Amino acid sequence: MTDLPNSVRWQLWIVAFGFFMQSLDTTIVNTALPSMAESLGESPLHMHMVIVAYVLTVAVTLPASGWLADRVGVRNIFFCAIVIFTLGSLFCAMANTLNGLVAARVVQGIGGAMMVPVGRLTVMKIVPREQYMAAMTFVTLPGQVGPLLGPALGGVLVEYASWHWIFLINLPVGVVGAIATLWLMPNYTMQTRRFDFSGFLLLAVGMAALTIALDGQKGLGISPVTLSLLISAGAAALIFYLWHARGNESALFNLRLFDTRTFSLGLFGSLCGRIGSGMLPFMTPIFLQIGLGFSPFHAGLMMIPMVLGSMGMKRIVVQVVNRFGYRNTLVVSTLALALISLLFMWVGLMGWYSLLPVVLFFQGVVNSVRFSSMNTLTLRDLPDELASGGNSLLSMVMQLSMSIGVSVAGILLGAFGHNQLAADSGIAHEVFLYTYFCMAAIIALPALVFARVPKDTMKNVVIARRKRSHK
Repeated sequence: MTDLPNSVRWQLWIVAFGFFMQSLDTTIVNTALPSMAESLGESPLHMHMVIVAYVLTVAVTLPASGWLADRVGVRNIFFCAIVIFTLGSLFCAMANTLNGLVAARVVQGIGGAMMVPVGRLTVMKIVPREQYMAAMTFVTLPGQVGPLLGPALGGVLVEYASWHWIFLINLPVGVVGAIATLWLMPNYTMQTRRFDFSGFLLLAVGMAALTIALDGQKGLGISPVTLSLLISAGAAALIFYLWHARGNESALFNLRLFDTRTFSLGLFGSLCGRIGSGMLPFMTPIFLQIGLGFSPFHAGLMMIPMVLGSMGMKRIVVQVVNRFGYRNTLVVSTLALALISLLFMWVGLMGWYSLLPVVLFFQGVVNSVRFSSMNTLTLRDLPDELASGGNSLLSMVMQLSMSIGVSVAGILLGAFGHNQLAADSGIAHEVFLYTYFCMAAIIALPALVFARVPKDTMKNVVIARRKRSHK
């Protein structure tokens, strides 16, 4: 058992504040999507673009965050991230069309691209590697207040005010966060090499083109010719990046990262695993409101047990991984999440509403174990000189897979619902039934990747609670 100095703990709390801002915004938006659709005169099937625009922007701009943090300093970049995120929130509240809202979410995404990843990088700089998992658990626990408040707060604001207030609520939070960052966070810097702009451009084009193409004709009305061009351009950009990075020590992401087996497996597992997990936060409020007829406030309250389950596991996830190992923990939690998602759908369609909070609680428990294990497995064995690049690449993959997950969920709803999804429709239950079965299969598939994780060779260290001195 080890302890951390007070100065380090304060820095960890500031990072947690950034996690809070982003998680609060995400959970509020998920709950409000059906109301946004009605207000803007859009189909709920098109509202996934509000989420995809944000997380795709984060994924595209994220590779620059690590370099900027090293060059300019983590405090300066963290401060700018909060300011941009807050301005984006203001623009979202002012939007009166879906296109305007999507554009404002892009601005938010630029701030989000620097906020959480730079915070995670700060933790890597100030905490010994063997304490990294415990430190990240410490950081994300206060950040769970955002998801705890978000669904219920979003439901209240939507039902008794308007959806615009779910973004306006970020303004005072952003002001406090910016002041705290300037006041308390040291400006860690490192010597940097020249930024790999060519590699950054290739990756950005590849990710954006392929993600947009995923929506295809049904989601965005893209013609077959344009769709083919997008797929070709995206694939070509990613292939050219691999050619560009091969043997290039100045590449944005050094290919030597993949010499570390746990990084390769963890990164691929995170990509596959978060596609399925990314579908759940989007689908759950829509299923509750459109499939089961819940009000926005009621749907928001139903999300709280999931957050409580996640919070409850944060303190013991390190012991769970130490006891069972990364491989067993990830395989079991992945399969369990697939089963729980089916159970949630079945309980809802059977009308056993009193059991829904219980199912969501266990979904939060399993998700917490799974996310913490995936993140730390990926980064824990990297050499120090590759840690910053590995962290940025992991963060990029996390956001990209979430974007893909939301897009896939929207595609499944549109395909089974024939682009028509309305409350009190006899077809709605059948649409959700087929969609959830497909989701469960997608969620379960990464277990095949995690089954290849090697046996653990090092235990994670638990950070002790601070003891009060009696003088």
